[in-house]
Amino acid sequence: MLTRILRCRRSSLAATASSIALLSCGLAAAQDRDGDDAHRMKTATPIKHVIVLIGENRTFDHIFATYKPKRGELVNNLLSRGIVDEQGKPGPNFLDSMQFQINQPYPASFFIDAIKTNGKTAYQQAPGLPSFPAPNTAYIPTAPGGLSQGQAPFDRTQVPDAQLPRIEPSIEFEDLGLLRTGASGLPMFSTDTRVPNATNLRNGAFQTTGPTIPYDSFTGDTVHRLFHMWQQSDCNVNNATDGNPSGCLNDLYPFVGVARNDGSGSNSLGFLNMAKGDAPTLKRLADRYTLNDNYHQPVMGGTAVQHTMLGTADAIPWDTFQGVTQPPAAAVANPDPKAPNDVSFKVDKNWTNCSDPTQPGIAAITSYLATLPWKPAPNCDHGRFYMINNMSPGFLPNGTVDTANILTGAKVPPSRLRTIGDALNEKGISWAYYGGGFNAAVRVANGSTDPVDQLLTINYCDICNPFSYATSIMGNPTQRAAHIKDAIDFFNAIDQGKLPAVAYVKPDSLVDGHPASSKLDLFESMADRILDRLQRHPELFAETAFIITFDEGGGYWDSGFMQPLDFFGDGPRIPLIVVSPFSQGGRVVHSYNDHASVVKFIERNWGLKPLTARSRDNLPNPRMAENSYVPRNMPAIGDLFDMFDFDHRDHD
Repeated sequence: MLTRILRCRRSSLAATASSIALLSCGLAAAQDRDGDDAHRMKTATPIKHVIVLIGENRTFDHIFATYKPKRGELVNNLLSRGIVDEQGKPGPNFLDSMQFQINQPYPASFFIDAIKTNGKTAYQQAPGLPSFPAPNTAYIPTAPGGLSQGQAPFDRTQVPDAQLPRIEPSIEFEDLGLLRTGASGLPMFSTDTRVPNATNLRNGAFQTTGPTIPYDSFTGDTVHRLFHMWQQSDCNVNNATDGNPSGCLNDLYPFVGVARNDGSGSNSLGFLNMAKGDAPTLKRLADRYTLNDNYHQPVMGGTAVQHTMLGTADAIPWDTFQGVTQPPAAAVANPDPKAPNDVSFKVDKNWTNCSDPTQPGIAAITSYLATLPWKPAPNCDHGRFYMINNMSPGFLPNGTVDTANILTGAKVPPSRLRTIGDALNEKGISWAYYGGGFNAAVRVANGSTDPVDQLLTINYCDICNPFSYATSIMGNPTQRAAHIKDAIDFFNAIDQGKLPAVAYVKPDSLVDGHPASSKLDLFESMADRILDRLQRHPELFAETAFIITFDEGGGYWDSGFMQPLDFFGDGPRIPLIVVSPFSQGGRVVHSYNDHASVVKFIERNWGLKPLTARSRDNLPNPRMAENSYVPRNMPAIGDLFDMFDFDHRDHD
């Protein structure tokens, strides 16, 4: 808007009837904002719109391993730590990424540190010693296929070009060809021989791209579940240092995946080489705007629990449903090793009662938390069972309650957990969650058998929508219609000048950047399209904070410190970039944050209180020493305000 007003003033000064010209310019600007109710809301900053775009399953080091910020800025990554060099080769401190295998026999109960076992042995490339696992083609599509394949890449003879815009309306038109490329050409769950030196890698971080595996390639997945990630982190306060007071060594990543028999091999140690052209869009945005290199996934584990934190700053418990006060026993996790020679879990399920230290897996984590100097409470309400791994909401996309699957413990009962949407509603502040494929998912829930609808429904991420669990939103037809929408509705809202104050945007699984089922360049294309649409409306972009992040690290390794806040996490670092006229300059901010920080930003900007007495938005902002990554007042997480400079703005 500022550019338009200045242009109007210049033209009016040249006009004979200057007052008339100024009036007409003011009316034109007002007409542009007629549908923008958020523009008129009182805020603590010039930000009137927040857009949160959430990708999938990439740690900070996985993407920004070799990123070099502008002169004068520091970044904590594999390159700056000397773990790798700019070529992606091992650096002088490469052994800091070394990984280990736990020695047998394994203890009878779940463990999270190697000291309490028979010790550990580093993977070696030597006869008679455990060898570093090779990267694997876990879940990677072998070749392009048809719609029934359920994911890209699509074969042109089975899926014509004319169908691609309907399948994927969220990316740039010129990028639709990315939906046809990147298949491995290899059998699924085999050694990924595209990776240079795949069968003879040194023990540690390695570049996943190269001459035979370009950036535009599907790459393998890896395990990322709550109890597994606690084990991968290998935490013991006896290992603590000033820079790593949690004492988490993060040195059991491949071991846990291989022990679970998930086919991932050493995929977790792979990284992209931004210095050599990988992730070009994210690099460009980091170069121009503001990057946080101390932003974390809030929960050890996978997709559902991270998105719940983005919308509630809390973990979701089992709420009484049809008189059933807790999930069936068969749905409760038991992570104790199956046998002295088999560390895989006895019961790998999705609920746990973390308030009871006699339950399997609980004591190892809560006892560790008690040893930390800042004494983080487990934050597990007495007798309550919490979702810890991916489960769909009990509400179908059309609002129907899936009673049968709830009662088996396979889905989450309608939840009373308070969301940021509830808080915004109470203050009359507009908001929406935009999920790719949602409209198709509703049609399928209503009976559609259209093949494209079926494909889009598979790729609509119901577990990514924190509001789809909430009775107050999903169980109310009026609220559901007002706030739960499709990604295509997001682009229409921008163009129509009706973008809500708060917009969560979740790509469908075709373009969310998830390893194996998507590619990072597809996610970058969606980010590009959003920024392009915003910049077509300069008056809107002038008061918008476009936040780009990822739900979690997806099981990829990261070298950064992580701060245990409670039983659930935090976990490894993930990328976060803030794109705004108030965040320009290529800065790198080091303050400690996680997904609850997004909730805290919304609350502070619009004058809201913390959601509940136990939610993480009650934690104080961190007090950070210069160039430190460890808050001096743990437990603490930020509110993202230091990502902005509201006193100065670069108008270039």
